[in-house]
Amino acid sequence: MGFVSSILSIFRFNKRNWKAIVLCFFAATVFWFFNALNKNYAANIGFQIVFDYDQEKYVPAKELPDKIRLNVSGNGWDLFRRSSGLKVPPLIIPLDRPAEVKKIVGSSLPPLFSTQLEGLQINFVLADTIYLDINPKTKRVVRLSVDSVSRYIHPNYGIASPVTIIPDSVLLEGPERLINTLPPVLALSLPDERIRNPYNEIVEVNVGHETINRTPPVARVSFAVESLQEVTRTCPIHLVNVPQRLRTALERDYVTVTFLVPASGAKLIDTDSISAEIDMLHVPQGRHQVAPRLVGLPPYSRVVRVDSVTVSY
Repeated sequence: MGFVSSILSIFRFNKRNWKAIVLCFFAATVFWFFNALNKNYAANIGFQIVFDYDQEKYVPAKELPDKIRLNVSGNGWDLFRRSSGLKVPPLIIPLDRPAEVKKIVGSSLPPLFSTQLEGLQINFVLADTIYLDINPKTKRVVRLSVDSVSRYIHPNYGIASPVTIIPDSVLLEGPERLINTLPPVLALSLPDERIRNPYNEIVEVNVGHETINRTPPVARVSFAVESLQEVTRTCPIHLVNVPQRLRTALERDYVTVTFLVPASGAKLIDTDSISAEIDMLHVPQGRHQVAPRLVGLPPYSRVVRVDSVTVSY
């Protein structure tokens, strides 16, 4: 019992005893750690990589890999420094003809990296293949438009002026493969919906690829918006492009139409200027139901309903 009591007395709460015990453990841990780092080990370590090529003439079409994992052997100190990333320069992969290199086999990298990893021996590369997509850098100017303005406007409202885009074009610079796939006119998407008031906002030019630079990256879009009024009118029917020496017959010489017009244009409607046309060039011989095309409507009107007409010849 005396022996047990003496052991327990060591761990009895005493500031001096506990401080001594903690210092002993700390010293032992430090000694073990430094002793372990002096031995040689093998480990899998991730290394930062960069590709060396002419960035003035070439640009990646997709993001390049920035890290590679290697199995290396070396002194514990070197492995610790490399794995912690403390002041470790990235590994460099030179590319003389970047547009022609589509993949790099992992087994070809140890000879290249061996001179860059002082104090470490490369056993093997964990990645089988590195895939690249680097293109010649090219430039192209495309025009800007707004994709279906009406779908952004409140159902009871409508556009009442031309759509203005400033600037009306953008300079794109990036990978040749991606630049060549873009259409000649780039559609802008408005971030707003159910617009009721005149619109005058900055809109981002989005090409769908982060590797393409846009100059400028935004454009100002503006247009007038007004409430719509429904108008119903009766207008005469005119036949155009009637074949010679053929008689045509209409069931009636007028048609009823209903259309929506911006509030400011409702007061300017000239009923005598509105007519319905039927282009006989597109009507085969016989008897047919045809929807006339309205002409002379106020600007920015939207046809809601138009009666069809029976025509024969």
